[in-house]
Amino acid sequence: MAPMTESLIDQGRVDGAQAPLDEAPRGGTTGGAAGGSDPRLQSLAGVLEATNAQVRAGHSAGARLWPTGFGVLDSALGGGVRSGELVLLAGPQGLGKTTMGLQMLRNAVTSGDRSAIFFSFEHTAQSVLERLIAIEAAEGAQARALAGDLEDDPISLTTVRSLFEARHSAANTLEERFAGVPGGREAVRSLDRYADRLHLHASSGAHTDVAAIRQAVEQVTADGGPPPFVLVDYLQKVPAPTVLLGEEERITAVVEGLKDIALSLKVPVVAITAAEKSSLKAGTRMRTHHLRGSSALAYEADVILVLNDKYSVVARHHLVYHLEQAERFRQWVVLTIEKNRNGVDQVDLEFLKRFEQGRFERTGRIVSEQLLEERIFTE
Repeated sequence: MAPMTESLIDQGRVDGAQAPLDEAPRGGTTGGAAGGSDPRLQSLAGVLEATNAQVRAGHSAGARLWPTGFGVLDSALGGGVRSGELVLLAGPQGLGKTTMGLQMLRNAVTSGDRSAIFFSFEHTAQSVLERLIAIEAAEGAQARALAGDLEDDPISLTTVRSLFEARHSAANTLEERFAGVPGGREAVRSLDRYADRLHLHASSGAHTDVAAIRQAVEQVTADGGPPPFVLVDYLQKVPAPTVLLGEEERITAVVEGLKDIALSLKVPVVAITAAEKSSLKAGTRMRTHHLRGSSALAYEADVILVLNDKYSVVARHHLVYHLEQAERFRQWVVLTIEKNRNGVDQVDLEFLKRFEQGRFERTGRIVSEQLLEERIFTE
């Protein structure tokens, strides 16, 4: 089945560089067996030739970076996520995996001439649009507050949804419908900055396999557009061949396919990942080994990010002896960099939840309290 991709506002709704080793330049290949030629094989001389060509053309000779927009996370990742990387984003249910993933995608596509594609297996296009408007409203209000223009709090995600669901409105456009709420008109207008570069895919567990994901990514770049930031929500819903009956086999096939897409198409792939039911017990700190299909995921991924509720993982003495902080801990999420092939790992960061606005605060920090398993401890 052909992929169902659309730019953000197509039809008035939302439905939708370095020389890679799989593309050897002329004269850089090495003869294969039986007198043939393997296009995936090239000499180091060929790599140097292609890299020099990139430098002469004024292009980057290294991987392309997509900033996540979360400053402390980008610093730890060396600037953001890279072309060719598979990034896993995991965490317990209801802790904001999709929220953070969508916010990363939005931040990446607004950071310059970049595109993005969101493969959504669980959320409708209109739901994604509602979330984006709430994010834009909050970002706009924050920018105006920093400029000294004090105003009412930004509209909530609940308000956005109620405006979408309203009937018999005299408004003919979303901009008109949101004109009556603080920052509403501006939030809708903000989408115009990237609406034609953000694509949504109406993904299905019956049809959207790895081949369909690859086809959709290729479609986005077919007309010479920039390679997209790819978000898959979520990995375990991507179907695999039915001959692979075991869950471990199926997940292995999918994660290997997503990694190949990242490498061959030179894009970052961020895949939201589910956990084993046994890891969802109250008070359990989620780790990489709790993920469904964890052995394959841990091996193939370049970066693994795991979310945990701070209140659930902070050491007990912070709750017993600092009662006034206990409720404050509930407002924060801990993001642990469990694996990072290109930089530091085993680092615990924290971000303030703004779920009423459909987002996290982008300004995070390193966790200062002792967490369970004593991953970070400061006297």
